[in-house]
Amino acid sequence: MRTLLVVWLVLIGACPVTWAQSKPLVLPLWAGGAPGFESRRNEPEQAKDYWVKNIHNPSITVFLPPKEKATGAAAVICPGGGHRELVYTAEGVEPAQFLTSIGVAAIVLKYRLSREENSPYSLDKHPRQDAYRAMRLVRSHAAEWGIDPNRVGMLGFSAGGEVVAMVAYADGKGDAQASDPIDRLPGKPNFQLLIYPGPLGIPDAVDASAPPAFLLAANNDVCCSPPIVKLLQAYRLAHVPVEVHLYAQGSHGFNMGYRSKLASLRAWPQRMADWLADNNFLDTDPAHRHQE
Repeated sequence: MRTLLVVWLVLIGACPVTWAQSKPLVLPLWAGGAPGFESRRNEPEQAKDYWVKNIHNPSITVFLPPKEKATGAAAVICPGGGHRELVYTAEGVEPAQFLTSIGVAAIVLKYRLSREENSPYSLDKHPRQDAYRAMRLVRSHAAEWGIDPNRVGMLGFSAGGEVVAMVAYADGKGDAQASDPIDRLPGKPNFQLLIYPGPLGIPDAVDASAPPAFLLAANNDVCCSPPIVKLLQAYRLAHVPVEVHLYAQGSHGFNMGYRSKLASLRAWPQRMADWLADNNFLDTDPAHRHQE
């Protein structure tokens, strides 16, 4: 009995260290609240089952890979939900868990929702503001989190893909005169991963500065397969690296494919991992990343 008690005391003494290492870090995008909406930063979020909404203090949740697996690459994840809610578990936490398993730091963004009932936010302004701030905040912590600031991409699902598109094609330069040093950093992603993205923000044409893209949807997704077909053509004309997976079936909202009966959809996350590897985003040797 005494031996068991000693073992139990040792275990509970060790557990807090384990929990502290495995628990993701949550940071608000702005310490004092979102610009112009500081008074709402303490309003509680609403969460149930798979979704989160009522987001007035936008934030990032940081999932870091084990140090022995870390590649230095990172991705800011934008869950979907039609700008009415965030599909936070299936399009936020689960993608983060997959990315950390392949050595990629994963940062889930809770952005403000413009189509939620009684929302004070503008679709063309506030999600973009949150996305840029998230990218800059991640880069500001690059050394601390073991991230290469030149290998920070974005992964977006559905409406979250629209949020990615809002920041992927502009220059994203920081404001050199900003009083907040975070706002001086670049906000443009180094790569983008768009999974059945909505049409908002998808340009008719891109130039050579567009980030390399991995695009994926189901052909029978009436809403969100046309955007990746459109982007494919734009990328080809601009001679920017792009890879497209257009599956015959799957419709919309298959998340990471884990709950699908279709073998192709269950396997799609590995296709994304292959793309990241083939394009040297997982390569820890800088010399290799500059090879054609």
